Amino acid sequence: MSESTPVIDVTGLTKSFGKFRALNGLDLTVTRGEVHGFLGPNGAGKSTTIRVLLGLLKADEGQVSLLGGDPWKDVVALHRRLAYVPGDVSLWPGMTGGEAIDLLGALRGSLDEARRQELVERFELDTTKRGRQYSKGNKQKVALVAALASDAELLILDEPTSGLDPLMEQVFQDTIQEAKDRGVTVLLSSHIMSEVETLTDRISIIREGSIVRTGTLDDLRTDTRSTITATLARTPDAALLAALDDVTLSGHDLTATVEPSQVGDAMALLTQYGLSDLAVQPASLEKLFLELYDQATR
Repeated sequence: MSESTPVIDVTGLTKSFGKFRALNGLDLTVTRGEVHGFLGPNGAGKSTTIRVLLGLLKADEGQVSLLGGDPWKDVVALHRRLAYVPGDVSLWPGMTGGEAIDLLGALRGSLDEARRQELVERFELDTTKRGRQYSKGNKQKVALVAALASDAELLILDEPTSGLDPLMEQVFQDTIQEAKDRGVTVLLSSHIMSEVETLTDRISIIREGSIVRTGTLDDLRTDTRSTITATLARTPDAALLAALDDVTLSGHDLTATVEPSQVGDAMALLTQYGLSDLAVQPASLEKLFLELYDQATR
């Protein structure tokens, strides 16, 4: 597998369950060393795609390449090179967390012992407790430590921070950035938009089994409006209000939206009214996702 070969390369993937088509010609490319966000509401086909990538389901049609291999035919070899963390981790009831981490590591060949110990401390995980004693959040920590302490080339993460508190969420984000710095490729499916916005290099949005948009956050923002908030010394006249959209005026405080390409023109107009405070906010990933999904639905 050359450096230029995508770690995940999916073309025309279809998968049906009876009369229901879960995946409908899905195309997905994840390049080496990137963190790729995989977004969509429940039922859009994210989990089905991930199960095909993990070799748990066989595709009906299409081409699927994972780390240069076929996830259905080469499942054993590929699972020694990847780590998977689901959103609902199940552990062996009588096995301690430390034993579970070591077992999962052995399945992938080995663990980096120094990194394992560091991760246990950072995630504040008591590895002496047994699986039956762990809360949902602590089960997630066990799976995350096992995945991140391995030398896996690819991390497939499906709602990995489900059950974690905000402090542990930050630890997770830090450790994913460190994994990326080591050259690890990450496919991240998450409903936490701030998590995706912070971590990902590119994002793919899935709807009804097909990818409807793929690109960087800036690429996706090209079709959405920016929000401007400003404090003015003088009340603007009708000409200014007509040049902006979604205008709200409260005293001298103005809020409006503009196309990204028109931000400079809007600032020039506002300056004429004694501009004393200004903030320009691009669309958040959550707003962008909802707008793009609504456009795709229409």
